[in-house]
Amino acid sequence: MQVRVGAVGGRALVAATLAAVLGGCAESADDAKASASPSASAKGAAAGGTAAEGTAAARGGTIGPAGSACELPVRFDIAKHWKAESIDAEKEPATSGKGEDGDLSGALADALLRQGPVTAACEIDAKPAGNIGYLRVWTGKTGDADAGSVLRRFVAAEDNVSKAKYHSFKTGGGLAAVEAEYLYTSKLLEETKKESAFAVSTPDGPVVLHLGGMDTEEHEEMRPAYDLAKRTLTLS
Repeated sequence: MQVRVGAVGGRALVAATLAAVLGGCAESADDAKASASPSASAKGAAAGGTAAEGTAAARGGTIGPAGSACELPVRFDIAKHWKAESIDAEKEPATSGKGEDGDLSGALADALLRQGPVTAACEIDAKPAGNIGYLRVWTGKTGDADAGSVLRRFVAAEDNVSKAKYHSFKTGGGLAAVEAEYLYTSKLLEETKKESAFAVSTPDGPVVLHLGGMDTEEHEEMRPAYDLAKRTLTLS
């Protein structure tokens, strides 16, 4: 079965997951990690974008304000060498639905671009810094202001989640936030990995930042970039 996806900002998000769902993912997690970088951990640490847990990430720029790679209700710093790309969730399903098997790919794309009460808005790729994974930003509608409720619905919408722990904190920009640490089990790969997400409320609706990763090791190596976002996040 051939599935075509659009070439807009969310192509990595949709294409990778569609391939996995439809059985088109041929290489293993270890093969993918090896092909991305000869030494992902070493390159990440050297670049300052990702490193061992507890190491601060070097700043690589700011996203959120008008004119930045992703215009969002919030602004925050991204790690050095990480690449941000905006996702237009309204255009992506329509683009993905064109051509052979359009109904199936369009429906899957739409489902992948929306999780619980929020919609994918920005994808920040760690591969240029030497890791396999993304820091993704999701936004919700105005009026859905309870960050804790939004985050719980976001996590619940991700199937096969366990051991979720929630706590409140304030971002470096002074915004009240709720964070979740949990485990996600892939039925396809039969592997369990750690994931993290936090949510804030803004006058323009809730915002969720989510950090996944190929596996728990990648997740931990990318944590400094996630922590950098927590330390610098404020309203745009």
